[in-house]
Amino acid sequence: MAKTKTVFFCTSCGAESPKWLGRCPSCNEWNTYTEEKISRPAGSRSHPGSHGRMPELVSDIKSGDEPRIKLHGSEFNRILGGGLVPGSVILIGGEPGIGKSTLALQVALHTPEVKTLYISGEESSRQIKLRADRIGRDDGNCYILCETGLESITGHLNNLKPRLVIVDSIQTLHTDHIDSPAGSVSQIRESAGQLLRYAKESSVPVLLIGHITKEGGLAGPKVLEHIVDVVLQFEGDHNHQYRVLRSLKNRFGSTSEIGLYEMQGDGLREVDNPSEILIADHHESVSGVAISAMVDGIRPFLVEIQALVSSAVYGNPQRSSTGFDLRRLSMLLAVLEKRAGFRLASKDVFLNVAGGLKVTDPATDLAVISAVLSSDTDLPVAQDTCFAGEVGLSGEIRPVGRLQQRIGEAQKMGFKNIVISSFHKKDALPEGHKINVIRCGKIEHLCRLLFKTGG
Repeated sequence: MAKTKTVFFCTSCGAESPKWLGRCPSCNEWNTYTEEKISRPAGSRSHPGSHGRMPELVSDIKSGDEPRIKLHGSEFNRILGGGLVPGSVILIGGEPGIGKSTLALQVALHTPEVKTLYISGEESSRQIKLRADRIGRDDGNCYILCETGLESITGHLNNLKPRLVIVDSIQTLHTDHIDSPAGSVSQIRESAGQLLRYAKESSVPVLLIGHITKEGGLAGPKVLEHIVDVVLQFEGDHNHQYRVLRSLKNRFGSTSEIGLYEMQGDGLREVDNPSEILIADHHESVSGVAISAMVDGIRPFLVEIQALVSSAVYGNPQRSSTGFDLRRLSMLLAVLEKRAGFRLASKDVFLNVAGGLKVTDPATDLAVISAVLSSDTDLPVAQDTCFAGEVGLSGEIRPVGRLQQRIGEAQKMGFKNIVISSFHKKDALPEGHKINVIRCGKIEHLCRLLFKTGG
């Protein structure tokens, strides 16, 4: 006979309590405890030592590179560290409609040599077929299963024996061992735990798709992120076609890699050279535009920074930023006014990062200031000049990391000049570079240098 008990779970970290608490003692979040009824079959508890693996000496364990399953697409393989590791569990999170299901189905359809089971708890098989037709591939090695019961899914996995399992989404699964609705903390934890056990025992990689909360974090308990091997974040702006796949956790590779995709009518297209797309071709010089040589993770590319400075019409000046931290923009404007003498307190300042990307690299400070100065003076910056430097509160231009990669990317894109900090050491520059490196130490000197460079 099943035993039923009532417990309270924290929706943020998954902590369990026999009574309701206003503040979680584990994650210190307020009003996150929810009541759930758990029903476990009698006799389901295992006895210690009844079965399991024996302990091994470290010296007896064989080491070596893990064999990886190569997937279609260099972007996804690079994010994972070279491919899927057998027995690994990957979690992909993102906003609704950002393209998580399209990315997962595209991986399955474009890799016909890998037998894949696509489990959907949100869509019917006809809906998935329509998406597959839009992607343009109809390979016979991808099986579709529309099911939410974990016991039924386990039976199909044992019969089909796929090489890759995709679950869309983990919040829709439920097990009969727990008497609580699908999507609850206990159901997500139990479902993820059973899929993890299946992946490790069968050496079959499992790709989980997860929802996110309104704060931007992955929905469900934090234990979901702890038990998986890889956590990927799929992000982007719905008003733009570009999507960024970012690695937040990776036990088999680097977390500094990112992948860039372009959403099209026939699916997601990989962007091998982001700089060509993120930089607009201007046939004539316009003011308020500067190019930044930035690095996201370990990948360098060039982005276009656009600024507009105008007189405040309604008395209170506006500060608006898209793709750039608004507080950092306010700091840079204060530095410009204090250190360089530009009167921007009575003017509206609007900033935009072209392509809908969100940049966090401090090296974009120099391009932001250059674009603001260009718009304020209505003098264009030279189209063959880019910038890489961090601006401090005293007005100094500070050095940035990965300078060789930034210079190499700018040179590859045909730029003739790059403005960097004068505090960089000479050995930081790449050998044999053909681009003209312009050093600048203070923003007071930037204006004269900038528009002298801009002609």
